[in-house]
Amino acid sequence: MKKLALLFAVFLFFGNSFCYSQCSICTKTAQQLGEGPAKGLNAGILYLMFTPLAIGGFIGYRWWKNEKRNME
Repeated sequence: MKKLALLFAVFLFFGNSFCYSQCSICTKTAQQLGEGPAKGLNAGILYLMFTPLAIGGFIGYRWWKNEKRNME
């Protein structure tokens, strides 16, 4: 299970360069800015998306570990 979680984390870390996480308004703005700024805008959106998900994942993991310990 730990190997699967590590593989998933590595995939998420290295796979984010292939993701496009822009809404329709951001896409139109990025097209007007050019290639370089569009990549920067996309990277910023991914960074802002990852932070709350990482915090939620950490809290969920701690909760799961605590409940698992209480069940024993």
